[in-house]
Amino acid sequence: MIPFWTWQLGVALAINVVVQAIQIGAYAARLAGVRTGRIATSISLFNLFVTASRLATLIYTLMLGPLSDRAGNAIRAIMLHGTGMGAVSQSAQAIGQIRHTFDLQLRAIVLAGLLGTVLGSLMLPMFTEMYVRGVRSFERTKSVPHSLMRLFDPQVIGDLLRHLRWPRFSELLGFSLRGIPRRLLIFNVVVTGIYAIGVVAAYYASVLDVNVARTAIGISGIINGIGTVAFTLFVDPTSSIIVDEAVKGERPHRDVKAMVFYLSLTAIVGWVLCQLILQPAAEIIAFVAHLVNHGH
Repeated sequence: MIPFWTWQLGVALAINVVVQAIQIGAYAARLAGVRTGRIATSISLFNLFVTASRLATLIYTLMLGPLSDRAGNAIRAIMLHGTGMGAVSQSAQAIGQIRHTFDLQLRAIVLAGLLGTVLGSLMLPMFTEMYVRGVRSFERTKSVPHSLMRLFDPQVIGDLLRHLRWPRFSELLGFSLRGIPRRLLIFNVVVTGIYAIGVVAAYYASVLDVNVARTAIGISGIINGIGTVAFTLFVDPTSSIIVDEAVKGERPHRDVKAMVFYLSLTAIVGWVLCQLILQPAAEIIAFVAHLVNHGH
């Protein structure tokens, strides 16, 4: 058996909450671009925060390594020593328990990502104000590091926290889908699911078939690459067009608010679906890894 709770799991949970909140908060750059009229600067800040969150994802991924190593090594030890006739059923049961514990650990990490997405969605007003201040500060100082350091000013922190509030139900009902392309929201669910499940499912696959563990983990890079391409092709351009049209007065500003709201909502849906597809995705990755290793 392996322990469920480890410090690596705790770090992975905490980082995933923060990373996903920042990812959702980056949507607020669209709103800031409309409010300030500085689209290029807002997009630059958007890219900065997204890049920072993906860098933090590497730390969270690092924590998955010890968890999968512990489970994989325990399975290898059982496979090595449990070769007797009477030990076969006990070995299968022990391996099943190890995989079940690892499954729960990964589902806890996915749940943390969902929590971070929800928190980021609730904090969108605060993130929007932060981006607006960032754009204006950058215009004055022409320095991104100086503008970022302003975020640690106690007065700025206090002003941002005043924008942290629960959205009113009437506000949520006021967001119309009329001006938002349905395909944008569908693709956002898919892209969020790919990003959310790629690394976790690959590590899951490394424990399902310990003989192809390294190959399975390597596939995670391909999955994330597909997610990046899909975001660049289907989500980012469409959302950018909506923002540009709002700035030029071709559509109301409330369409941008509605877009950000529904992008956040579909991101939450994507994380919920991850709980359903985690094991099937891991089995597919394990199958592909087996083909790569043993196919002719």
